[in-house]
Amino acid sequence: MPKLKTKSGVKKRFKMTSSGKIKAAQTGKRHGMIKRSNKQIRQLRGTDVVADADAKIIKSWAPYGLK
Repeated sequence: MPKLKTKSGVKKRFKMTSSGKIKAAQTGKRHGMIKRSNKQIRQLRGTDVVADADAKIIKSWAPYGLK
């Protein structure tokens, strides 16, 4: 069997923690900033750990893991 390729979008958007969890950028900061309070924008900085149900799907798109 040939090797499976990782989805290129997954490589760019997600990283794996040392304990094996998936981390990604916070959601809700792509557009529409004028609607959001300054407090909300400030709190959405950085990364967040993805929920277990979503992580299971993401891991299927990256068959050999993420960096």
